[in-house]
Amino acid sequence: MPTVDMNLNSNKYTFEVTGNETLLTVLRERLKLTGAKPGCLTGDCGACKVIVDGEAENSCMLLARNMGGKKIETIESLATPEKLHPIQEAFIEAGAVQCGYCTPGMIMSTKALLDHNQHPKDEEILAAIDDNICRCTGYVKIIDAVRLAAEKMKGGK
Repeated sequence: MPTVDMNLNSNKYTFEVTGNETLLTVLRERLKLTGAKPGCLTGDCGACKVIVDGEAENSCMLLARNMGGKKIETIESLATPEKLHPIQEAFIEAGAVQCGYCTPGMIMSTKALLDHNQHPKDEEILAAIDDNICRCTGYVKIIDAVRLAAEKMKGGK
């Protein structure tokens, strides 16, 4: 089996992986990082979104064997036991969380956007969350949350 070295949430990991094992499987089953959710498993819903080298990606579509040398961030890297990340705070304050299944993916898409663009226009926000499906809230409160997060994060990441 191939061996892969990953930089995951600022920690180094080395794994032996099978040829078709996904990053989502490694995160959830080996590392018990369950924030990325197995939704559609076809890359259509965004519930498993993580950030890979600065870009929001569906972890169900990424082969673990191709993650060598990549910088990977999951939802678990954002908060500390003492404090939520400003994006997480914004989602709560805007009421953009209902069942919560899509929320980690939405937050990671938001983080990737705001890491590149601290002043996104509405069309940029819509493009960033375009492949994240929410069946509970609709998108108005989510878009409000992204705007609020941008305000909270001005001047830093």
